[in-house]
Amino acid sequence: MDKDVQEGIDKAQVLLRSGEPEAALKLLLALKSSAQEHRELDLNLAMIHRRLGELTEAIAALDRVLAQDPYSFMALLSKGSILEQKGLVRGAAEVYKNALKIAPPVDRLPSALHRPVEQAQRVVQTQNTLLYQDLKTHIDGYLGTEANDEVRSRLEGSLELLTGRSRLFHSQAIQLQYPGLPAVPFFDRSHFPWLPQLEAESGSIKQELTTFLQNQRGGFSPYVAYAPGTPENQFAELNHSTRWQSLWLWKDGLAQTDVQASFPKTSELLKSLPLCHQPGFAPTALFSALAPKTRIPPHTGSTNVRALVHLPLILPGPAHFRVGNKTRSWRYGEAWVFDDTIEHEAENDANETRYILIFDVWNPFLSEPEKAAITELLQRHRAWLRSQ
Repeated sequence: MDKDVQEGIDKAQVLLRSGEPEAALKLLLALKSSAQEHRELDLNLAMIHRRLGELTEAIAALDRVLAQDPYSFMALLSKGSILEQKGLVRGAAEVYKNALKIAPPVDRLPSALHRPVEQAQRVVQTQNTLLYQDLKTHIDGYLGTEANDEVRSRLEGSLELLTGRSRLFHSQAIQLQYPGLPAVPFFDRSHFPWLPQLEAESGSIKQELTTFLQNQRGGFSPYVAYAPGTPENQFAELNHSTRWQSLWLWKDGLAQTDVQASFPKTSELLKSLPLCHQPGFAPTALFSALAPKTRIPPHTGSTNVRALVHLPLILPGPAHFRVGNKTRSWRYGEAWVFDDTIEHEAENDANETRYILIFDVWNPFLSEPEKAAITELLQRHRAWLRSQ
């Protein structure tokens, strides 16, 4: 039967190329009566029905294909195109979305399908923009002045995901992933009531840093410094590079007393803050220097049980920072706290070096017993690794 059907399809295609779509349709319908489930036959029926302007019948044929194979790229792409032709653009966009999810890479896509796929992308993008505008207007009106900034931010993020304006980023810790903690790119300031105290001391911290730099005391070293044989991955360009350097006040929980001697006010201030204390692991506190026109590539940090604080100190020009879908520009003396296990990247667009203070604190969603237990877990893990 398959051989007869294929021969019939071949004959129908010849008739179609010869300008006889009615004869081709008649031939395929005769075959259809004896071959109820045949995807290739229904795909060709859909094409001929569409050529004859019988769009409802064309969609019915494509639906038969999709009933057998919901992942038929050609059936989805064709159905979206026909719905668009019928003026059902919103429905077309939804079908196109499914087609684009399973579309082959461009270099493996037949040239004849390049334009249809590009059209599908245009329709989806346009409809997503219109949907976003409609939903945002409606939700803003619904919320009024009742919702706080954190709620609005989460709703905004949901709208962006729903309408394809952004993609979802998960927490991906390199060392320890602690389940159940929300993946929050930038934490709400209310979790850290001491931030104003930190920001108020920006001038004194900057003065100590400026004095240190003017005295040419050295101390800064490449932030990325892998041992030979270590996979460099995205940091190959910055490995052992002076374009991204650091000066440590605390490193893996150990106070760098020689450096701290040059930063007495900064060190005392940090000691007064609720740093993340884990012997052998934290706190970590450092000055980060990013050279002009330098980009730190997307990466993730070691564990989500901590959060990182950034305090911008020397900003000679534009510099921005992205965590997940959220991008912010650094401003002198304005701190933020973020989850560095969510993909993040930084860029200094200025013509001079950018300096910020970085240190870690506990994730604000952890309880005190959890903090103690996590510290014990990490220390036991390290002891186990070193025991043989």
